[in-house]
Amino acid sequence: MLQILNVVSDRGSRYAVSGGPVNSRADIDAFLKTLKSNKKFARATHNTWAALLPDGPLRNDDGESGAAAAILRMLDREAVTDHLIVVTRWYGGTQLGGDRFRHVTTCTRAYLDALSLSTKP
Repeated sequence: MLQILNVVSDRGSRYAVSGGPVNSRADIDAFLKTLKSNKKFARATHNTWAALLPDGPLRNDDGESGAAAAILRMLDREAVTDHLIVVTRWYGGTQLGGDRFRHVTTCTRAYLDALSLSTKP
């Protein structure tokens, strides 16, 4: 499991990103269970996720409407399959409007960049 904490802070909200290889919905559920076994992630306001699997895309906004679609678009664009990305948000008390999508994209990009570096020979 790769985790990048404190990627973005904005008006009290904090964002982090996690991810790892998955091959099925059961793998996704196991990954999320492991992630949420950490109390910090269990108490997060949103754990939004997406994955491109052989059976098709899977995603869950976890209350952050439209955020999983942004992750899924980036996975598709980068042709990253069989891999789960989870963007976590701890709400800081101020609504961010459209900026929240920019932050989800920033977190996803940070993860994809780290993944690219870790898989280079």
